[in-house]
Amino acid sequence: MSSNGLLAGESPFNYVIPLFIIQLTIIVITTRTLGFLLKPLRQPPVIYDILGGVLLGPSVMGQSQAYASLFFPLWSVSVLETVANLGLVLFLFIVGVEMDLSMLWGIGRKSMAVAFSGMILPFLISTVISFFINYTDIHQGSFLLFLGIALSVTAFPVLARLLTELKLLNTDLGRIAMSSAVINDLMAWVLLALAIALTNSKSQIFASLWVILSGVFYVFFCIFVVRPIIMWIIRQTLEGETIDEIYLSFIIASIFISSIITDSVGINAFFGPFVFGLVIPNGSLGALLIERLEDIVHGMLLPIFFVISGLRTNVLLITNFWMAGVLILVISAACAGKVLGTLLIARFYGMPVREGLSLGVLMNAKGLVEMIILNVGRNQKVIDDQSFAIIVLMAVIVTSSITPLVTIIYRPARLSLPYKRRTIQHTKSDKELRMLVCMHNEDSVPTILRLLESSHPTRRSPMSVYALHLVELTGRASTMLITHNIRTNRSTKSKTDQIINAFENYRQKLVGVSVQVLTVASPYPTMHEDICGLAEEKRAALIVLPFHKQKTVDGRMEARNPAFQTINTNVLMNSPCSVGILVDGGQSGDNRHSESRVFQNVGVLFFGGADDREGLAYASRMSQHPGISLTVVRFVEGEHVLENVVDPEKEEMDMLSVFTERDKEKQLDNECINVFRHRHLSDESVLYIEKVVNNAEETVEVVRGMDSNHDLFIVGRGQGMLSPLTVGLTDWSDCPELGAMGDLLASIDFAAMASVLVVQQYLGVMSMEGTAMTPDSLGDGSEQLMLNDARRGLVSQTLHQNRSPASIAVRSGMIV
Repeated sequence: MSSNGLLAGESPFNYVIPLFIIQLTIIVITTRTLGFLLKPLRQPPVIYDILGGVLLGPSVMGQSQAYASLFFPLWSVSVLETVANLGLVLFLFIVGVEMDLSMLWGIGRKSMAVAFSGMILPFLISTVISFFINYTDIHQGSFLLFLGIALSVTAFPVLARLLTELKLLNTDLGRIAMSSAVINDLMAWVLLALAIALTNSKSQIFASLWVILSGVFYVFFCIFVVRPIIMWIIRQTLEGETIDEIYLSFIIASIFISSIITDSVGINAFFGPFVFGLVIPNGSLGALLIERLEDIVHGMLLPIFFVISGLRTNVLLITNFWMAGVLILVISAACAGKVLGTLLIARFYGMPVREGLSLGVLMNAKGLVEMIILNVGRNQKVIDDQSFAIIVLMAVIVTSSITPLVTIIYRPARLSLPYKRRTIQHTKSDKELRMLVCMHNEDSVPTILRLLESSHPTRRSPMSVYALHLVELTGRASTMLITHNIRTNRSTKSKTDQIINAFENYRQKLVGVSVQVLTVASPYPTMHEDICGLAEEKRAALIVLPFHKQKTVDGRMEARNPAFQTINTNVLMNSPCSVGILVDGGQSGDNRHSESRVFQNVGVLFFGGADDREGLAYASRMSQHPGISLTVVRFVEGEHVLENVVDPEKEEMDMLSVFTERDKEKQLDNECINVFRHRHLSDESVLYIEKVVNNAEETVEVVRGMDSNHDLFIVGRGQGMLSPLTVGLTDWSDCPELGAMGDLLASIDFAAMASVLVVQQYLGVMSMEGTAMTPDSLGDGSEQLMLNDARRGLVSQTLHQNRSPASIAVRSGMIV
C-alpha cells in the first residue's frame, strides 16, 4: 500500500497509495489544461476528460512502454477503476437529484414525440450497422441492444451545459430539448437495465424476467417507502435551518446501499443511486446534498472515469480503410438518425426547419450514459476493443460538433408578438393594465399588495397581475418556471404557499383584477433574463421589483442580499417595458397603517423627463381610488438657477442638439402636466403644487418638508435627465439604480417611513406624435418608433456638474 520512501531505496511507483496520488495528479492537470485550451470552443467537460484519457492512454503517450509501465501499469488500473466507479455512483445520484421529474407532468406531445423519434430511428439504423461492425463471435442480440442504446441516447447533463453555453436554456427550443432529454435519459436507463438483465442471464428467460421484476420492485420501493422517509426528514427541519448531520449521513449511506441492492439483483450498481436521486424532492435538501458532493465528484472522481474510458480507447486499432469506413458510417448514422427523426417531428408540429435541425443536432449530445453503456458492455464482453474505440471517438466528434453547428444553423426568430402598451403612459385607462410584480420572499408581499390595491383595478379599468416568486436555482440542472393554481387551498408554511395565499386573498377582495402566481428558479446572474422574458411573454406594461434593502424598526436600511441589487440593475438595462423599484418604508408594523390596505397619501415629485411622466401617469391612475389623496409637486427652475449647464468644450452642433432635446422634453413635460391638471380639475383629492427652486440644496429642503405627510412617494429614476435642481445629489449616491431623488428618499438620512416607488419608463417604443397624456388615456401612441439608447444619456453627458455655491430661499406656488 505505501512505501518506506526513497531514502530506504523503495520507489513510490511500486506501491498503491503513492502511485494513485501521482496518477490522480496527472489526470487532473491534463484534463484541466485541455479544458483551459478548449474553453474558447465552448465544449462541455466530458470532451476534454475523454480526450485527456486518449492522450494519456495507448493512443498517444501510452506508445512509450517506459511511460506506460511507470505511470499506468496494468496492476494499478483496478484501483483507478474502483475510485472511478465510486465517483460514478455519487455522480449518478447527483444527476437523479438534478433531474426534475415534475417536468414530465407538463411535457407536451411535441417533447414526447421528439424524444421517441430521436431514439427509435437511430435504434433501427444500428440494427443494420451492427452486422458490419460486429465481426467477432459475440452474441448478436446483446451487441445490437448495447449498440442501439449507445447510438440513441441523449446525455441530459451534457445537453444542459451545452444549452447554457449557447444561451438557449430559457428559450422554447431549449425547453423542448431539455424535456425530451429527460424522457430519453429515463428510457435509456430502462433499456440499459433490460440489456444487462438479458446479457447476464443469457438464454435463461425466467432469470431475465426475475431481474427485470426486481428492478421494477426497487423503483416502487423508492417511490412508496424511501420518498416518504425523505419527506419526514425534511419536515423535521424548520425552514431556514440546516438539515441535521445525522440525516445527511443516513442519506449518503443510503446512496451506497441502493448501489449494492441493484448490483445484487443483477441490474447494475449505477442504476440504484440514479433512482434514489430521483425521489429526492425539490428544495433545500437536494441543494445541500449537491453542494456537499458536487465539487469532489466533478473536480476529481468523475474525470477519472472518463479518463479510464480514454485509456481503454486505442485509436491505433483502426488501421485500415475498412475500419475507417465503419467509423464514418457509425458517426453519420448516429447523427443522421437523430437529426432526421427529430426534424420530421418538428416539421409535423410546425417548427421552422432551422429550429428542427438545431433541435436534432442538440439531441445528439453524448457523454455519461453512453460511456457507462460502453464500459458495461465491454466488461460484459459484449463490445470488443475495436468497437469500443470507434464508438468513443464517435461520441467525442459528435458532441464537440454540436456547439459550432447550432451556432451556424440556429437563427432565432422573434417569437413574441409586438405590443404597444409597454408603458403605463401608453395604456388607456379603459384598457387592461398588465403588471409583473416580483418578490424574493414573503417579507415584501404586504407592501406590494398595498401598491396593487392602490392601483384601483375596476371592471372599467381592469388589471392583470403576474406575481413572480424569485428563487435561486440550486439542486437542479435547468431553470424552472412553475405556474401555480392560486384557487387551491394550501395549508403548508412554505414561502411559496404563503405568497400564493396572500395573492388569493387579494384577488377575492377586488373586482376587475386577475392574478397568476408563478415561481422561477434560476441562477442569480441570469435571473433578469427570465424576468424580462416573462414580462414580454405576458405583454406587461410595468415590472415591479423589490429594493435590495429593507428598512428596520429603528429606521436603518439593511441589505438583504447583494445579488438582488445586481438583478434589479440588469432588469433596468434589459427590460421590454417600464420598471418600478419599490422601497418598503416599513409600514407593515405601523399602527397608523394597520387598518388601511392602500397608500392613503401619495406624493409625486416631478422634475421632468420620461421617467417622471411615467410616474405621473401611474399616480393619476391611483388617484381614482376613493381612499387616496394625491399630491403632485412640480419643481420649477428659479431665476437664480445655474444657466451654464452645457460643457463649453462641446462643439456648436452638439450644444444645439442638447438644447433642442431639452426644449422637446420641456414641451412634453408641459403637455403632460396640462393634461393631468385638466383631468383632475374638479377632483378635491388631488393637489397640484409648483415649487420654484434654484439648486439641489433647496430641492432637498422642500422634500424634507413633506416627508411626514405621505405613505408613498412616486419619483422618476431620471436616467439621462440630469436637472440643475438635482445636480450633485448623485455624488454620494449608494444605489444608482434608484436615481438621485430615489436614492435620497430611500437613504438613512431621510427620516420618512414612507415607501418609495422609483419608475423608469420604457423608451424603446414611443409615439410618433409625442408622449403627452390625453384626457382619455393619459397617452396612447398610435404609431411606434425605436429610439437610440443613447438618448437618455445625451443630456446628462453635456450637463455641467457644478452646483450653485449659495442657497436661495424657496418660493412656492400652489394651484388648485
